[in-house]
Amino acid sequence: MSVRCLIIHLRVSVLVALCLLVVFGRPAQAYIDAGTGSYVLQVVIASILAGAFVVKSMWGNIVKAVRRLGKRGQDDN
Repeated sequence: MSVRCLIIHLRVSVLVALCLLVVFGRPAQAYIDAGTGSYVLQVVIASILAGAFVVKSMWGNIVKAVRRLGKRGQDDN
């Protein structure tokens, strides 16, 4: 099975699972604390900053890989 087929299968599986949760889910009698929104915002900002740090750390490797791919494309022509 190719990677593309696996990705499609995964997406379909997740979609079916979400649909089942929506259809068969029961209402929850729960209270969301006011601090929850702040915590979610903190997690989102931390994720963005962590992603930026990873890209910054790996930037040299990313540029080298893109240049190698560009050279391969020029060599084939």
